[in-house]
Amino acid sequence: MIEFFLGHQLYWVVSLLIVVGLYGMLVKKNLLKKVLGLNIFQSGIILFFVASASKRNATVPIVEATTKIIDSSQYINPLPHTLMLTAIVVSVSVTGVALALLIKIYQKYKTLDEELLLKQMQ
Repeated sequence: MIEFFLGHQLYWVVSLLIVVGLYGMLVKKNLLKKVLGLNIFQSGIILFFVASASKRNATVPIVEATTKIIDSSQYINPLPHTLMLTAIVVSVSVTGVALALLIKIYQKYKTLDEELLLKQMQ
């Protein structure tokens, strides 16, 4: 049983990041903390996909001309890594837009607390 936990350490870290991010988005009342929770959640998801796409003792998928038989189990699939690179760019963009909106909200209402904002907007 202990070998299972030690053999999957990265997945435990990913699970912890996802849970902390969800907690920040769902429970916290400050909008800045919600954005930080969203970033932590996104980082956990990206780390999960990168970790699940990696293999031990595998190499990049560059086939040499001298290779007669190709064993696909010896190569890493680059698609999840490239998709997660795109997800990182989208994450940075979403964070930038969210922070710009938070600045405008704070300038107008002088608070980032969700409950106070809802009261002031009514």
